[in-house]
Amino acid sequence: MVHTFWELPLIAATVWLLGSAPTLAQEQDTYTLVIKNHHFEPSELEVPADKKIKLVVDNQDSTPEEFESHPLKLEKVVTGGHQISLWIGPLKPGSYEFVGEFHEKTAQGRLIVK
Repeated sequence: MVHTFWELPLIAATVWLLGSAPTLAQEQDTYTLVIKNHHFEPSELEVPADKKIKLVVDNQDSTPEEFESHPLKLEKVVTGGHQISLWIGPLKPGSYEFVGEFHEKTAQGRLIVK
């Protein structure tokens, strides 16, 4: 197939847009929880209902922590100074509790799904 000189920039722009679309959508649906001083920041995180989201748990402490949520049926260790990504949902509206199992008294939070 032979393309004219004017078609090539149009094809390149279309490929770039199609390649970028999923990345932009994923960035918009990414939420981050930080573990710092054995606390979650923020302790309450609002996310959209009926939509799959990416939850990044960033452990800024030097010690490991286990992100655990019985309502979400999730349990994952995050080593100190590292982060993990979890795909969650789609969820119904409500409140979903989570804890840092290694420091349950201080590392507590919830997802508020609206």
